[in-house]
Amino acid sequence: MSSRKTPIRSIQPKTQPKLSVVPFVESKKVLELLQPGSFVTLENHPNDLPPFQLINCKGGRCWVRQQSWGRAVHWEVAHQRLKSA
Repeated sequence: MSSRKTPIRSIQPKTQPKLSVVPFVESKKVLELLQPGSFVTLENHPNDLPPFQLINCKGGRCWVRQQSWGRAVHWEVAHQRLKSA
């Protein structure tokens, strides 16, 4: 039996990413919660144009389409320009 002891290594905690404070930007316009599949209109939507179908929203951008365009054609629009039909 060996009397030699193995040295104890200190275990360092995993470093966490540093958190930073994000400045609060005051917005006067509250964005409406739009569900995928719902129908939306633009802020200056013409009367003779049917509402757009909402595909998805992410990061302030929304993808919409007209039903007559087919599934492969869509248009990217700022969320703030849309309202529920």
